[in-house]
Amino acid sequence: MAPCAKALRASFAVILWVLAMRYIERILQPGETLVYSGRIHWIIYGPAIILAVVALAILTQAKTGPTGMSWLIGSIAFWLAAGVTFASAWFKRWTTEIEVTNRRIVYKCGFIKRHTVEMNMDKVESVDVDQSVFGRLLNYGDIIIRGTGEGIEPLHNIGAPLDFRNHVTAR
Repeated sequence: MAPCAKALRASFAVILWVLAMRYIERILQPGETLVYSGRIHWIIYGPAIILAVVALAILTQAKTGPTGMSWLIGSIAFWLAAGVTFASAWFKRWTTEIEVTNRRIVYKCGFIKRHTVEMNMDKVESVDVDQSVFGRLLNYGDIIIRGTGEGIEPLHNIGAPLDFRNHVTAR
């Protein structure tokens, strides 16, 4: 194999390794340890599930004849919308990291256009958890972290929000 091809293959492997590495693993400071990793709850797939159910219901109405084709086209449109919505939710869930270390809280979202917010644990005053009835039943909710002079934007649809709060407040 030519030296150029080996170098290209090695650099491609390094790029894939860096992309596979989580953001928090790249920014940990010496002596800093990961305490808790939060995730966006699977409930964000809800709109895609609803669209798929509607598409299935429309598909059951498809009959032969002139109106059958209209029902089939409508069903295909809803299946496509469900697919796009599902892919969008999956990508959001995949690219969002909510981490608690022994020194700070790190929130990262986005892949190419990245948005990160960090707060030192010394600056945390309170952690507010808002859960609806469905949120209590399915264990998800919104979290607002309030700090001295600053705050992290509300984190919506976080799975196990009480566990997250307990890991932030238990020092």
